[in-house]
Amino acid sequence: MNNMLEIKNIYKTFNPGTINEKVALVDVSLTLKEGDFVTVIGGNGAGKSTMLNAVAGVWPIDTGSIVIGGTDVTGLPDYSRAYLIGRVFQDPMTGTAATMQIDENMALAARRGKRRGLGWGVTGKERDEYREKLKILELGLEDRLTAKVGLLSGGQRQALTLLMATLQKPRILLLDEHTAALDPKTAEKVLNATEKVVGRDHLTTMMITHNMKDAIQHGNRLIMMNEGRIVLDISGEEKKKLTVEDLLHKFSVATEEEFSNDQALLG
Repeated sequence: MNNMLEIKNIYKTFNPGTINEKVALVDVSLTLKEGDFVTVIGGNGAGKSTMLNAVAGVWPIDTGSIVIGGTDVTGLPDYSRAYLIGRVFQDPMTGTAATMQIDENMALAARRGKRRGLGWGVTGKERDEYREKLKILELGLEDRLTAKVGLLSGGQRQALTLLMATLQKPRILLLDEHTAALDPKTAEKVLNATEKVVGRDHLTTMMITHNMKDAIQHGNRLIMMNEGRIVLDISGEEKKKLTVEDLLHKFSVATEEEFSNDQALLG
């Protein structure tokens, strides 16, 4: 199996040498094989989003290297590596154009990096394709192709964003707490849709979450971070049998401290 993501010995410190200095990542190394679906959990400030943003190229890392799908992207800004990455953010309003129709939003995503614009409209063939793809979400959106995206609920928009982020089969899909802003029932729907899309397209995925149950239930591998380091990496049978209690115990053994993020426990 090919490695789709290789993070090697990366460090990141914000505002170095100032009173606001924050060491965010300390010697982080992580390899994702093709088709790996990794959930990443940790308390606030553990380094989860910092690691995800490092992969996305939101800002440069201090030292180390990042390789996506065989391409060394370490020195590349976000827009130069965007073609390798699909990304869904926490805010359902990000990632879709509210004043455009569902089919137009999907066409823009499908044509990303190709000839720009929708001057020649969405073709009937494209509409049929989008209808088929939307069915997997089980939200009835396949019957609402001409609806303006601004009229959709947060969960519907987030599910649509997920679909759009994967239309061009990215080398890696980054999900940044993409269900955190949704109510539990809607979040579950979007997570189930995520499982289906990732499974169908065999996508290599990194999902940041603060919800321990979600981290345990989804994906084939679980990473736990603390103070800018990876402290646990659990996969295979061990992950399948994992409970929240197990995870908390493993965390306290690995770090010699109690896990104290109520949000993650209550999720």
